[in-house]
Amino acid sequence: MNIPILDLKRQYTNLKDEIGQAIQGVLESTQFILGPNLKELENKIAAYCNVRYGIGVANGTDALELTLKALNIGEGDEVITTPFTFIASAEVASKVGAKPVFADIDPDTYLIDVDKIEEKITERTKAIIPVHIFGQMCDMDKMMKIAEKHNLYIIEDSCQAIGSEYKGKKSSSFGIAGCFSFYPTKNLGGYGDGGMIVTDDEELAAKLKILRAHGSNPKYYHSMFGYNSRLDELQAAILNVKFKYLDEWNRRRREIAHRYNEKLKVKVPKEATYEQYHTYHQYTIEVDDRKQFEDYMKANGIGTCIYYPVPLHLQEVYKSLGYKKGDFPNTEKACKRVISIPISPEMTADEQEHVIATINNFFK
Repeated sequence: MNIPILDLKRQYTNLKDEIGQAIQGVLESTQFILGPNLKELENKIAAYCNVRYGIGVANGTDALELTLKALNIGEGDEVITTPFTFIASAEVASKVGAKPVFADIDPDTYLIDVDKIEEKITERTKAIIPVHIFGQMCDMDKMMKIAEKHNLYIIEDSCQAIGSEYKGKKSSSFGIAGCFSFYPTKNLGGYGDGGMIVTDDEELAAKLKILRAHGSNPKYYHSMFGYNSRLDELQAAILNVKFKYLDEWNRRRREIAHRYNEKLKVKVPKEATYEQYHTYHQYTIEVDDRKQFEDYMKANGIGTCIYYPVPLHLQEVYKSLGYKKGDFPNTEKACKRVISIPISPEMTADEQEHVIATINNFFK
């Protein structure tokens, strides 16, 4: 039995007719940029998050970077985030001229340890980017109290957490803005790159729409240096089709995850104790001999992936920040031990049982 970590073809096959009609509609309209499909998606995602504005952009990284830019965060400023994440969460601060500052993670949830944030705040700190890693939300009550106390922006990195909730509120509905990625492997993924910013702030939304289109409003009249970062109509049309199934897919992911939790004889993901709704973008376990386990799974036809093998503070590109091994022990330990196993809404019960049996056999 061959079980990839994610089977995008199976999902496409299930939606092939709907997707085909949506694509054909865009092709026949010949409106490919900033058209009705994007407006529909922006409205849907904003309403889903219970905020007023959605701004479609080219990818999740741009969503974060444009938000920093629109908030005038740049040279000399600092942005606090986690070292256990994809580099985009910190890279965007560097790209606007600010300095990323890291705080260690909780070893059980892999989320930034909110109790370690305040000690990182200086007079140069302007924002915190909490990353809702693997689909689980950070402790937003504590996060918002810190932000309010120190007059900081919260920009939620929800790129892995669309549909996730904290105390009944959707991800990206807490801070000044929240950012999503529609990369193909995400819980809501397109067939190429794509991203979106959501916000309740009218002025910020207006500025983001200008920034995504070369700083122009109206067209060819440029008030600022901007970006070429727009979510195109083809991707928006595809995402409008898939959005209808998002909640159902997330429920299925949770069912699979909870079955793993019950059956696997290994360190399984831990959900935070506060009220929240984990959408399991990844199902990540920990093992002592990861290379041996990875090879064993591959030999048994089961896909795995490591998110993430090198913490951000030890990446070559961030040598200039002066971090060293041992600075963030929880992150460094996780990066040596974590490995993600197959989870997707289309996974069958037989496939999951095979994964469970294979893993448990390894640990006999």
